[in-house]
Amino acid sequence: MDNFFPRFRFSSAAYFWNGVTGADKYQKYLAYHRSTGCSSAPMNEREFWRDYTDRQDKNPQGRCC
Repeated sequence: MDNFFPRFRFSSAAYFWNGVTGADKYQKYLAYHRSTGCSSAPMNEREFWRDYTDRQDKNPQGRCC
């Protein structure tokens, strides 16, 4: 039981950190793609991030950086 809590804290902290930094966006995209039953293949991770940054550049919104 003692080994459970350090792993639980680390995984919780990692989950929180990925959510704050946006590192989990690709995983959320894949889950959404699967849930909608889209007939086309999902973008690979490189294509996803390229598309994501291109969209941000074309539609600037208030963000910290």
